[in-house]
Amino acid sequence: MVITCAGTQKYYVRAEHPSVRTVTKAMKQDPNRYPLLAAPHIRLSGPVDEAMYASFRDQLVAAPADGTLVVAITTLGGDPEIARAMGTDIRMLRDFHGREILFFGKVAVYSAGATFMSYFPVEHRFLTRRTRLMLHERQLTKTINLSGPLRSCIAQLKATLHEIEHSIMIEEEGFHDIVNGSQVSFDELHEKAPANWYIEAEEARDRGLVLDVI
Repeated sequence: MVITCAGTQKYYVRAEHPSVRTVTKAMKQDPNRYPLLAAPHIRLSGPVDEAMYASFRDQLVAAPADGTLVVAITTLGGDPEIARAMGTDIRMLRDFHGREILFFGKVAVYSAGATFMSYFPVEHRFLTRRTRLMLHERQLTKTINLSGPLRSCIAQLKATLHEIEHSIMIEEEGFHDIVNGSQVSFDELHEKAPANWYIEAEEARDRGLVLDVI
């Protein structure tokens, strides 16, 4: 991966397995490495909802059409399906247009924010110092009122069960994407998620969930 900024030299990151990932000597010596992260092209903050998605789309249209794109986000969570929609837009840009797109988490990347992060390869993820990730299971609050013929009551219960089952499948797909390429196993995340797993930025870097901490 190559990160450039107008008027500066090129900075190179060699993305390898997390246990041997290295940053070039020039970058270690330069306190201003990753210059593009200082001015993200897309800045998102607040709850992950339809308003954030609209802002994301507007900023994406206004962003440069070529070159590396930086997306910064600060969020305490929100709608996981909106996060998946934004993530799908990122994936399609990367897959169909060859864009290099960097994730830059600032201060808090909780819940749906981590879902959005899962659409970026680990070597394209960055966090600011003292940022926290929070990974947890999807939540469901639902009251079922049964009314009518008994057979229709069974259908209502089955519909809710199917909703829960497919939500679990979607959740596990996201868990696999979050840990893919890192030193964190799916089983560890699956075990810790029910109690809300908070991960400090340096730990996330050391365990390969992100490339570096700024």
